[in-house]
Amino acid sequence: MQFLSVWLISIIFLGCQSVPEVTVVNGDWLFDQGFVGFEDVSIETEKDIFELSDEAKSFARAAVKGVFKPEEKIEALVHHVFSRSDLNLLYRADANTVATATFQSRAANCLSMSIMTFAMAKELGFEVRFQDIEVPEYWTIREGQSLLNRHINLQIIPKQKNRTHFHFKTKGYEVDFDAQATRQHFPKTLLKRSQVVAMFHNNNGADALLKKEYVRAYAYFRTAVKLDPKLSSALANLGYLYRLTGHYEYSENAYMQAITKDKNNLSAWRNLSHLYRYIGQDQKADSIIKHVSSKRARNPFFHINQGDKAFEKHQWQTALGHYQRALRLNNSYHEVYFGLAKTYFELGNIQRSQHYLKLAKKKSRTGQEQSIYQGKLNLLARIKSR
Repeated sequence: MQFLSVWLISIIFLGCQSVPEVTVVNGDWLFDQGFVGFEDVSIETEKDIFELSDEAKSFARAAVKGVFKPEEKIEALVHHVFSRSDLNLLYRADANTVATATFQSRAANCLSMSIMTFAMAKELGFEVRFQDIEVPEYWTIREGQSLLNRHINLQIIPKQKNRTHFHFKTKGYEVDFDAQATRQHFPKTLLKRSQVVAMFHNNNGADALLKKEYVRAYAYFRTAVKLDPKLSSALANLGYLYRLTGHYEYSENAYMQAITKDKNNLSAWRNLSHLYRYIGQDQKADSIIKHVSSKRARNPFFHINQGDKAFEKHQWQTALGHYQRALRLNNSYHEVYFGLAKTYFELGNIQRSQHYLKLAKKKSRTGQEQSIYQGKLNLLARIKSR
């Protein structure tokens, strides 16, 4: 089977971590009067998000036609959804769409892919559950901003009419298209559908924030935290939005709420330190930075992200140092090998670049990633032959 990675966006800033004392804030963390017109923003309902068109329902039923065993039905559905020859579904980080729109546009981020697959599995009569996978902090860059990623997967279980015909282990059939997350056995927590809806709104809020559509961003973040008050990433994003719009007391309150809900939300801690630095509370900022730095130094994805930032600034040796540190911490991620490959290329070492590109292709999780790396290897081969 292929593996589905579902990434949920949370805006963070990295920069220049004993845990600092935090006072639990009882103050307001919603500021409706600061975002006039937020009520006019059209927010998708849970029904909107999970509803399938008749065409999508027909697709799901056709995918399992002639298949009778429950486990084979699930495999057939997943194969048809993600096979380029059938649905031709393409990954797009900014395509945070409802199930029907995902099916129609054939382009989606991984959360939207998961929502559509959930809806199709339900249409076929399966019990389906979302699971939150506690992966280490992992960043990508969009619109010049660092985005913190999360991961969820699906558990699909057939409804049991007769206990003597039970085809699955009690925990069900896990559909996870990120082999790395599966192999490393990260802790998992079952999610309610309302929590996934809150994550969907958090994503839309982050997209609006990147576009500087602050009223729209507020409407989505507000909806997310109303649906799931424990969604620390949405609270942290709300704090960042308040900081951008100059509402510093509300920004602090939102960050404090995020940390209260999840003391390990390092992006909330780090953004709080930026706020304290900005308003002149340097002692508080320094204490938080020490705490965060100690935690992140042991995370390979932190060094990959720092390497990417240095690479963008043409600081090749600094980038190389971060990628090498990431590799020492964990050698199973294709991103670190690609980081090393592109840096050695810029340093003029084509042979080392080719070596690490081959490893990146070997460690990659999808056919699309492997095709991209093979294209780069072909280009390097042509350069070497000149």
